Amino acid sequence: MTIIVYSKPACVQCTATTRALAARGLEFELVDLTEDAQALARVTELGYRQAPVVMAGDDHWAGFRPDKIGALS
Repeated sequence: MTIIVYSKPACVQCTATTRALAARGLEFELVDLTEDAQALARVTELGYRQAPVVMAGDDHWAGFRPDKIGALS
């Protein structure tokens, strides 16, 4: 399963999310929303207004969600 974390600089929830994924040994791609206009458009179209936005297979969510991250491992 591919995991993509759409993030932005100096985002506490983004850092917590990537640390939790790494701690579980899950590989992920990190995309900076401030540098990728297409990525920003994609998450905006999905209705998200906060970072991080995590796409994990068919599931996606916003914010630091330890419950969702735990379900991936």
